[in-house]
Amino acid sequence: MNELAPIERIEERIYIIRGKKVMLDRDLANFYGVETFNLNKAVKRNLERFPDDFMFQLAKEEINNLRFQIGMSSWGGRRYMPYVFTEQGVAMLSSVLNSKRAIQVNILIMRAFTKTRKYMLTHKEFAYKLRELEDRANKNDLEIGVLFKILRRMVEPPVKPGKKIGFV
Repeated sequence: MNELAPIERIEERIYIIRGKKVMLDRDLANFYGVETFNLNKAVKRNLERFPDDFMFQLAKEEINNLRFQIGMSSWGGRRYMPYVFTEQGVAMLSSVLNSKRAIQVNILIMRAFTKTRKYMLTHKEFAYKLRELEDRANKNDLEIGVLFKILRRMVEPPVKPGKKIGFV
């Protein structure tokens, strides 16, 4: 199955837009081996299967941000804003695109989404532990700083009163 699309290549095509992990219609069409136009046409024939939390169309600002992030060309043959599909939308595509390749690609994509979800959970746990360690180190730094001030006072020679200048 991996000769269809290596899971790493699929993972690279999962983006976070509007707080959701999504894939672009053109990337999905590429993985399925169909034209983007035909993929979207099949979706539009079955629009009731794709509510807003399964698929949505990008706004101009979102596509500009995405172009900047992934280096997409700003010109080309598209006359409409691309559609993106969430994990549930990709799963629903398997019922719309009924080919052996579509089924195999869908399995790979579901595995990629699962792998990214596990990675993100691990990443959050790691970030939490790192923050905890950083807080502890900062607290220790403050305590060590106080300790050094006390040690400096103990080590410095006492200040001798010198000649007084001025009026007494």
